[in-house]
Amino acid sequence: MEKTYYNPADLAKFGNISEFEPNLAKKFFDYYGEVFKAGALTEREKTLIALAVSHTVQCPYCIDAYTQETLAKGCTETEMMEAVHVASAIRGGASLVHGVQMMNKAKKLSM
Repeated sequence: MEKTYYNPADLAKFGNISEFEPNLAKKFFDYYGEVFKAGALTEREKTLIALAVSHTVQCPYCIDAYTQETLAKGCTETEMMEAVHVASAIRGGASLVHGVQMMNKAKKLSM
């Protein structure tokens, strides 16, 4: 098996973060559980959002978890990839829009 910095087996240990600080971990997991309950958005929609955000923050654990979760919620591979492309477009656009800051600074220094 190829070794990587991220150990896929560590995903199953996520709940163990309570070992060093149980009170804060409980608060986090309670909040996390509430966030993913159906509300104005369905659980399915929330998992697609989570999958897209997972790619944006580049968390391999989250990508694994939400790939599995979106499939379990009935999402298609096409829907999943479209969500990843939305995340990519936003991430790319966010980088590009900061180019305006560079342009403003360059123009000011060129005066």
